[in-house]
Amino acid sequence: MASEAHSGGGATGYIVHHLTPLSVGEGFWTLHIDTLFFSVVLGGFFLLLFKRAADNATADIPGPFQNFAEMLVEFVDTQVKDAFHGKSALIAPLSLSVFVWIWLMNFMDLIPVDLFPLIGSAMGLEYLRVVPSTDLNATFGMSISVFFLILFYSIKVKGGVGFAKEMLLSPFGKWMIPFNLLLKLVEEIARPVSLALRLFGNMYAGELIFILIALLPWYIQPLLSFPWAVFHILIITLQAFIFMVLTIVYLSLAHEDH
Repeated sequence: MASEAHSGGGATGYIVHHLTPLSVGEGFWTLHIDTLFFSVVLGGFFLLLFKRAADNATADIPGPFQNFAEMLVEFVDTQVKDAFHGKSALIAPLSLSVFVWIWLMNFMDLIPVDLFPLIGSAMGLEYLRVVPSTDLNATFGMSISVFFLILFYSIKVKGGVGFAKEMLLSPFGKWMIPFNLLLKLVEEIARPVSLALRLFGNMYAGELIFILIALLPWYIQPLLSFPWAVFHILIITLQAFIFMVLTIVYLSLAHEDH
């Protein structure tokens, strides 16, 4: 497909084609169908796998998949106990879902860049981008969901009056209310923005490097694609871990009632 792109638009056309989502609608109401499809499929895959592990769990000699699922649950539970200082039945399941779901989205970056676009082309699809976390809409969707949870628990734990006092009176007291409010708004808005942009930036750059490698001659590609794929496994895991830990920390702060 790289050779076809060279002949029908050059390297720039090839890169643009791979980074253009399959979308419908216009303006604010534009929907990225490929991002929604792969996000839902990967989320469903995660739920089915862990449901199967729970249904087949045994106190006798566990199987390899049960061992893996238990190790993953214990790992996430340790992170929650270390970073979350409140009491909530939601945080641990949410953290596990965030970590595994984002990791699965990121893992799609390791699939050969031309494989799914070729399948999509055979099905009559002009564009098909398969890595949901390279779509800013997806990363912002997740981070804004975390932001709403932060607001919900901040008001629930501190009460409406306590939350208003924190927004208006911290850190400089009642004589600096406008400045206090400005600082708190910047602080609160920076959280979802940083979550979304960090994940998007790292995954978008990784996908772009894979696309650039695909443009190289076939005899050079294996020399670069395999080392980069091995290194990229660390990146996709680290990005899922960072998103999970920051989610835990932000929700922990929301549960603190000063």
